[in-house]
Amino acid sequence: MKNLPDLFASMVFGDRAMKEKMPQDVYKALKRTVARGEALDPDLANAVANAMKDWAVERGATHFTHWFQPLTGVTAEKHDSFISPDGEGGAMMKFSGKALIKGEPDASSLPSGGLRATFEARGYTAWDPTSYAFIKNNTLCIPTAFCSFSGDALDKKTPLLRSMEALETQALRILRLFGNTTVRRVLSSVGAEQEYFLIDKSVYDRRPDLIFCNRTLFGARSPKSQEMENHYFGTIKPRVQEFMSELDEELWKLGVFAKTEHNETAPAQHELAPVFTTANLATDHNQLTMEMMKRIASKHGLVCLLHEKPFEGVNGSGKHNNWSLTTDTGINLLEPGDTPSQNAQFLLFLSAVIKAVNEHQDLLRISVADAANDHRLGADEAPPAIISMFLGEELTDILDAIEQERLYEERERSSMEIGATVLPKFPRDATDRNRTSPFAFTGNKFEFRMVGSSQSVASPNIVLNTIVADTLMQFADTLEASLETSCNFGETLNCLIRDTLRENRRIIFNGNNYSDEWKEEAGRRGLLNLKTTPDALEYFTSEKNIRLFSRQHVFTESEIRSRCEIILDNYRMTLETEAHTMISMVRRDITPALFTYENELAELIDRKTRLTVPADAERKVLERLALLGSALIERTDDLESALSEIADCRSAFDAACRCRDELTGRMNALRETVDALEASVASKYWPYPSYGEILYSVN
Repeated sequence: MKNLPDLFASMVFGDRAMKEKMPQDVYKALKRTVARGEALDPDLANAVANAMKDWAVERGATHFTHWFQPLTGVTAEKHDSFISPDGEGGAMMKFSGKALIKGEPDASSLPSGGLRATFEARGYTAWDPTSYAFIKNNTLCIPTAFCSFSGDALDKKTPLLRSMEALETQALRILRLFGNTTVRRVLSSVGAEQEYFLIDKSVYDRRPDLIFCNRTLFGARSPKSQEMENHYFGTIKPRVQEFMSELDEELWKLGVFAKTEHNETAPAQHELAPVFTTANLATDHNQLTMEMMKRIASKHGLVCLLHEKPFEGVNGSGKHNNWSLTTDTGINLLEPGDTPSQNAQFLLFLSAVIKAVNEHQDLLRISVADAANDHRLGADEAPPAIISMFLGEELTDILDAIEQERLYEERERSSMEIGATVLPKFPRDATDRNRTSPFAFTGNKFEFRMVGSSQSVASPNIVLNTIVADTLMQFADTLEASLETSCNFGETLNCLIRDTLRENRRIIFNGNNYSDEWKEEAGRRGLLNLKTTPDALEYFTSEKNIRLFSRQHVFTESEIRSRCEIILDNYRMTLETEAHTMISMVRRDITPALFTYENELAELIDRKTRLTVPADAERKVLERLALLGSALIERTDDLESALSEIADCRSAFDAACRCRDELTGRMNALRETVDALEASVASKYWPYPSYGEILYSVN
C-alpha cells in the first residue's frame, strides 16, 4: 500500500487536485462561486471541466457519469466516454462545461410516486459542487442532484441540500442574537456507523431467499448463535481482515475517512465507522461505502449482506446516525462546555432539538420506515418504534433545575478508580451511554439509532435538519421580537428555554427502552408507537407535516405525497416478493425433500415390519413429519390465496395495509412450520444450507 497521506483522496478531484490542475484565478473563482451559491459562468465551467478531464484521464478514466441518488435507495449512473471526433478522422478526449453542469438521463423507469406519467421521460441531473467528483472503475463520477422536467426533486440529495440550507439560515439567526458575527456557515455534521454481515458466497448461492430478498425467509436456529457474546470485538478472522484492509484502501482513495472496524455482536456481523463530515458528504460517502462493501466482498469469495434482519434469532444490522451542528469557525453548537448549566447558547440549541423531536416523532419514525427495518425495530437489539431522547443524568438534572426555577448544584467531576495500580486514573464522563435509546445525546452530538443498515442516511438527516430548523426559526422570531419591543433579552431567553422544557418533557427518558414498563409509560405520556411502515406512513401527508416542509422549502406537497407513495409501494413489493419466494422454495425444494425423507422412513418401517422388528420410533417420526407436511401444504396454499387478493387494492396505502395484515402473519406461520421441518428432516435431504453453515461459513 502507498503512503497513506498520499493515497488518501488520490481518486478525488478535491482541493489538492484543483490547485494542481487549475490556474490560480480559475480555482479562486470556483471556490468563490461555490461559497456564494452562485451559478457557474460558462467560461469558468469550461475551464473547470477541462481541468477535471485532464486529471481524470491521467488516472486512467475513459468515461464520465453524473452520479445521482434516485428514490430507489441506491445510486444511479449513465456512462459517456470522453472520446470525440477530432475532425481529421481521429479521436480526441473532450469534456465541456455544459456536460459537467447538466445531464439529461432517461428518467422514465425511476420511481416518481406519481409526479410524472411513465411517458414523461425527461429528467435532469445538475452538478453539486459541494461534493467532489471522484474516479470509480475508470469513470469520472460527478455527484449531482436529480429533478424532473417540471422541477420536482426526484432524488435524496436535492431535499438534503435544501434542509441543510434551511438549518443554516435559522442557526445563523440565533448566533447573531448571541452577538456572534464571525460565523458564516453552520453545517449539520454526520458520522454514519455501518453494520453488515459477511458470508461465504458458496452458501449464499444455495439460498434463493438471500438471492431474491436479501434475507433468509426460513431457517432453524443454530445450536450456537451469539449466546456467548464472544464474537463482539473478538479477533477478526484472516479472511475478513483481508476484506477490511482492501475496503479501507479503496475508501481512502475515494476520500472516505473509514476509521474504525470491528466484529459486531452476531456471528459473521461487523461494523465500519467513519470520521464525521457534512451531512451531504456523509450521505455520498455512505452510499459509496455500501457499494464498495458489496464489490470487494465478491472479490474475496464473500457476500456482504446489508439487510436489516437477514437472520432470525440473531441481532440485525443498523446504521447509527451521529448528528451535530458545527460552524465554519470550528465550534460545535451541541458541545456543552465545562459548565453546561451556564452555557445559554448550548441550552437554547439543546432545547430546540428536544422540542423538534417531541413535536415530530412521526417524521423521525417515517424517515427510517420500510419493510426490512420493521423486522429490526423493537426486537431487543435495536430501539423500539417509540421515539424518546436520552440526555443522561447531568443534563437532565440541569434541565430539571431550569424547569423548576432553582439553582443548579454543579456536579463535581471525579476520576475513575479501576483497581490496578499500573493503570492511570481517568476523568469520569458526565453521563453513561444508553444503547437502548432511539435518540441519545452522547457528549456533543445526538446518535439516532433507528436507521436501517441498507437505508440511505439522507432521509433521517433531511428530517433532523428540517425539524430543528423550524424550531430555531420559532425561537429566533420570539427573541428578535423581544429586542424590537425593548424587552429584556436575557429574561426572554430564560423563559423560552424553561417553557420549552416544560412543554416537551415527555420525550426525555433515560431508562431501559426495551422494557415492557417503558412501552406502558410511553403510552401514558402520549408518545407514538408506530410499529409498522403503514402505521407510520399514515402521518406523512398530514397537514402539519406538509406545512412544515413547505415552510422550510424542503419538500413541496406533491414531493411529500410522491415519497409516501414510493415507500408504500416498496413495502408492498418487498412483502409480495418475499411471499412469492417462500411459496417457490416450499413447492420446488422443501416439499420434495420432505416427501423423499418420508418415503425412506416408510420403506424402513415396511422392511422392519416384514422382519417383525419394532418400528415405533420411526412411526413417531413419520407421523410428526406427516402432520408438519399437512400444515406445510395448508399454510402455503393459504399464503398464496392471500397474495392473490392484494392486486384488488385500489390505493398504495390499502395495498400496504393488506400486505401487513394478511401476508405477514401467514408468512410467519409458514416459516414456523418450515423451521420445525428443518429441525426434523435429515440434513442430507434438506435443500438449503443451515444457519450454522451460513453464520460460520467464513474462517
